[in-house]
Amino acid sequence: MIVKKSTLHEKPKPKTKNPWSWIPTLYFAEGLPYVIVITLSVIMYKRLGISNADIALYTSWLYLPWVIKPLWSPIVDILRTKRFWIITMQLIIGAGLAGIALTIPAPDFFQFTLLFFWLLAFSSATHDISADGFYMLALNESQQSFFVGIRSTFYRSAMIAGQGLLVILAGNLEGMFSVSPAEVKVIANPQKFFEQTIQIDSVSVKPIPGNLSVIANPSVIEIGTKPITKESVEFYTNFARRFNTMNGFNLNELTVPDTVIDNELVGNVAIIKFHLSKQPNEGDEYFVNIDFLEGNSGFTIIEGESFKFTSYNWDKPAFSIIQIDQNMQSKTEAVFMIQSDKIPVAWMITIGVVALLFIFFFIYHKFVLPQPTNDKSVVDIYRSSALKEFFRTFFRFFEKEKVLIIIGFLLLYRLGESQLVKMAAPFLLDPRSVGGLGLQTVDVGFIYGTVGMIALVLGGILGGFAISKNGLKTWLWLMLIAINIPNTVYVYMSYIQPTDIWIIYVCVAIEQFGYGFGFTAYVMYMIFISEGEYKTSHYAIATGFMALGMMVPGMFSGQIQEAIGYKYFFIWVCIATIPSFIIAKFIPLSKNFGKKKEEAQPIQETEQ
Repeated sequence: MIVKKSTLHEKPKPKTKNPWSWIPTLYFAEGLPYVIVITLSVIMYKRLGISNADIALYTSWLYLPWVIKPLWSPIVDILRTKRFWIITMQLIIGAGLAGIALTIPAPDFFQFTLLFFWLLAFSSATHDISADGFYMLALNESQQSFFVGIRSTFYRSAMIAGQGLLVILAGNLEGMFSVSPAEVKVIANPQKFFEQTIQIDSVSVKPIPGNLSVIANPSVIEIGTKPITKESVEFYTNFARRFNTMNGFNLNELTVPDTVIDNELVGNVAIIKFHLSKQPNEGDEYFVNIDFLEGNSGFTIIEGESFKFTSYNWDKPAFSIIQIDQNMQSKTEAVFMIQSDKIPVAWMITIGVVALLFIFFFIYHKFVLPQPTNDKSVVDIYRSSALKEFFRTFFRFFEKEKVLIIIGFLLLYRLGESQLVKMAAPFLLDPRSVGGLGLQTVDVGFIYGTVGMIALVLGGILGGFAISKNGLKTWLWLMLIAINIPNTVYVYMSYIQPTDIWIIYVCVAIEQFGYGFGFTAYVMYMIFISEGEYKTSHYAIATGFMALGMMVPGMFSGQIQEAIGYKYFFIWVCIATIPSFIIAKFIPLSKNFGKKKEEAQPIQETEQ
């Protein structure tokens, strides 16, 4: 008689969790704070009146935590589990976002929000370390290559959501609470001789469809540098003050001193005139300020800084008087921003929504993330001292074959994109008079949140499937072409300045699809060079070099753009892609890395 062995006392096999239940949400949570720090902050500061040069400089410095994260990545390996770090950082990220939202309305909002952006950047970089390490521990090589396109897609989907859906939300809130701003460029030219005059049009203003916005007429004003008499300046100032008060623009009581004849020579003045695009709802009041944005500091507002628009005076011209320094003798310029003081409220609500979303991620991942049996601290695994393991992680990375070529590839792969990404949104938002496309905030959000997102998702998924089928080496060069060549669509748009929104959709879709497809190779190569006993730390070092390659070029992109204009800037971006093609020829790479292995079995994970 055959007796079957009893299975009553067999140890049950550990249950596995489907990677689809946590990879999409984990990498969406990884990408969202990154895009908020690096990209959404650019749009937010642009709408809040910060200059292009300051935006590019200070937001590029926010890359620093991702650059130096290898310095503390061993701590994530040495102390606690990757799962612990993921959940903890998501809670801190939510707190940092709340801090940004609460300080946006503050008088010194730029300094305060930058402080919280730094907190957000450091916690997000630490979250990246733990999430990427967790990915390599919880999945085998075959699963990693299959899901690399999925993880990249949801990571980039978070980025598109950040510069798409969140921008749409902020734009719609701007429309509810405020008016879209306008920029006015004032040029002081020694070759211009005739004097300024105040002109009041007799033709009624016609409403313009779309969001309520400020219309400056003209948007570029040129004045001579020849000094005029103080009497003339007082005449213009008093006239503007009387007219603004008569039409209900002024917030204060009218106080106009008696004009005294004074032939003392002072700096010439520019007269800025503006109105609203259409009639507001009955009873609505919009408070608008004009502020110095960028350029030469010798331009000063001497009359008309704050205005109140209503349904009764929306179509009447409001006047501001700008005076230049009387010692100004060379051609120079300055840009002034006319905007509503309610725009900060829109962005405060938008960032607050994301803070709540991260509280949800914290709760969800606390219960859904698996617990791989090999997710342990390095100290527990090797029974060695923390300090010894800390230094060993760095030594092992720099002992890799052709490490200098590897580092060069990591720095140069996205050299063109690192500059494009900083100026793409300002290009879409800037007025056509300064080389931009003059789109509204909602338009930019809709472009990135619809066709941009779809194209990116398709590109990322296709890239992951391609590598899984044929291996990374087969697709590397085509993916390198895909991430760089589509940058030429911005050259086209800067020269043509298309007014048809569908042309802009197509151009952005081409660039986003190429990025989604091409970036997949970059991620897989970082996984390839991170293979070994210190996967988490070595991947963090690789992404640190990636961030450095994004930070340094991005810091100077705003200054380059302001110096040469959008047309030549985007040509320069295309030229900057050439080094990545050269160095890719020399990198070490296994022939079949990333290719799906049929015999591979998933790593067992215990149910929480």
